[in-house]
Amino acid sequence: MIKSFKVLSALLSYPTEELQAGAPELLEVLSSEGLLTQPRLKAVRGFVDDLLAQDIYDAQERYVLMFDRTRSLSLHLFEHVHGDGRDRGQAMVDLMALYEERGLQIDAKELPDYLPMFLEFLSLLEIGEARDLLGEPLHIVSGLKERLKKRKSPYKALFAALECIAKSTARLEDVKAFLETPEDDPEDLAALDAVWEEEVITFGPSSGGDEGCPQADNMLERMMKEPQAKTNSVSDSQVRT
Repeated sequence: MIKSFKVLSALLSYPTEELQAGAPELLEVLSSEGLLTQPRLKAVRGFVDDLLAQDIYDAQERYVLMFDRTRSLSLHLFEHVHGDGRDRGQAMVDLMALYEERGLQIDAKELPDYLPMFLEFLSLLEIGEARDLLGEPLHIVSGLKERLKKRKSPYKALFAALECIAKSTARLEDVKAFLETPEDDPEDLAALDAVWEEEVITFGPSSGGDEGCPQADNMLERMMKEPQAKTNSVSDSQVRT
């Protein structure tokens, strides 16, 4: 098990008092596993210090405003690559099947493309395989880091940590294309309504003969080729270290 992925999954999840209480121990896990460089570990420590200094309700409000209400910062990977609702829905089905085939039994309420869920999945794999799979959406990780950096958000440290563990660099043209997509302002309610006005996601095959989303399809196709991992399970609130 790669504990660093589980730690970063927890830190990228909705803040709770339990997370605040356990954050110092999570830092120790990151330090002991040794997958982060000292500068990246120091940056994550700065994030944890900021989290501990926040009132929990302020931390939760910040998280919701940033990741739930700002589509351009969404932690749902396929939000950034899907075509329409049906395309994303089918990609979800395929990703969930991959998790099950590779040994991750999901009993959480989050969608399978939620980044913390994906990191839980990676934590079950061997490091080389996990790095290969992390490389598939790495342009999204890098793009989100740049957007958070521009907003001076401490969360940027967690995305930089993922880049460090990946030991690879996203293609510049992919990151550039990601950053060229419009950013939304969560305070502009009229604009938000327009951005989110799309077809409801359906979990199942597309009924209109659509070809799907090439980026998501290619990502999943490469993931499916990897060897099988051992069975494990993960719950919505549990972080095993």
